[in-house]
Amino acid sequence: MDLLTELLSRHGLLAVAVAVLLHQLGAPLPSTPLLFLLGAESASRDGFALRAFTAITGAAMVANVLWFWAGRRLGRRVLAALCRISISPDSCVRQNEVSFARRGALTLLIAKFVPGLSVLAPPLAGALGMTAARFLTWNLLGSAIWAGAGLAAGRVFHAQIDGLLRELSRLGGAAIALGVAAVAAYLAWRLWRRARVRRELNLLERLTPDDALALQQQGGDIVFVDVRGGALAASRIPGARHLDLGALGDAALAGWPVQAEFITYCACPNDVSAARAAQWLTARGHRARVLRGGIDAWTRAGLALESA
Repeated sequence: MDLLTELLSRHGLLAVAVAVLLHQLGAPLPSTPLLFLLGAESASRDGFALRAFTAITGAAMVANVLWFWAGRRLGRRVLAALCRISISPDSCVRQNEVSFARRGALTLLIAKFVPGLSVLAPPLAGALGMTAARFLTWNLLGSAIWAGAGLAAGRVFHAQIDGLLRELSRLGGAAIALGVAAVAAYLAWRLWRRARVRRELNLLERLTPDDALALQQQGGDIVFVDVRGGALAASRIPGARHLDLGALGDAALAGWPVQAEFITYCACPNDVSAARAAQWLTARGHRARVLRGGIDAWTRAGLALESA
């Protein structure tokens, strides 16, 4: 494994730890393939696996603790910022809230294996008020499982990985150009998809909290629809019904008034989840609009809430 040995001897575990740190902070760097490479290298170097495991787990923990602290101090603002800079922001906060609502701290065990959840889980844990001791325990366990699984996979398939690296070495600059082109094409597709989805969702009509309340007070058959995950839905707009975007189907509207006008709301950047719900309701023949600013705008307006 001459090529891999040369790479690691030149850059060392420190470079890998920095790459993992930046990836866990949100940079679009491929950290998982590095785990495979380190695992493959450990097959021929005694004691290397333990050093690599320690460096990777430590780097992940540093980044995750920083995000947890940011979530504790800044709450939902840090989640909104993360979703805005993400190349795949659609409903990202809601999906992670649902994961915490269903699995609790166990979410931290699987977070690093799920795209999008890896970066958002630590600040969400902080925003939801998880204790520092509980977060450190579960996140350390999750980081260790992720690091161990990646290193183990690399060690098991070290012969195949070494053969792939040798083939890429023979290709030289062409392999690098092909890799860069593939990454660029993937990012371009994701960004195009993000722009297309936003254009579609922005076509939906939006109401301010005051307009929505006035419409309700006029005596119309208005139903507010809460599409937030259960973790942050302790209070809601009076009379609101919950709609789980993860389980949409005809049964989701069982018992709902057929002739009602629906106003959907969430607590996510750009009202993405609420817009998706309104789009789904509209496709089924219902009148649906979006509450601009969601539950946060309703609260800032000083309007009434009730316990969910």
